[in-house]
Amino acid sequence: MNLVLYSAVWCRDCREAKRFLEKHRIPYTEIDIEETPAAAAEVLAHVGKRAIPQFVIDGEWVQPYRPGEGFLYEEMAIRLGVLK
Repeated sequence: MNLVLYSAVWCRDCREAKRFLEKHRIPYTEIDIEETPAAAAEVLAHVGKRAIPQFVIDGEWVQPYRPGEGFLYEEMAIRLGVLK
């Protein structure tokens, strides 16, 4: 599995997404939208809004959180094949 995480250091949900991935030892490549030219525009082009964190799992864009609810632990655990 190839997983890319679009994030920013100021994003609380992004930090939670990274903790989840690290807890389950899921390798990922992080792209900081503040540090990487055109990364924010790429997120906008693929999901239609400026929303992070975003996972790209084997080329499929997935939003691992829901506004007002936070990180989707159970949904992501199932999707990535790990226990919560």
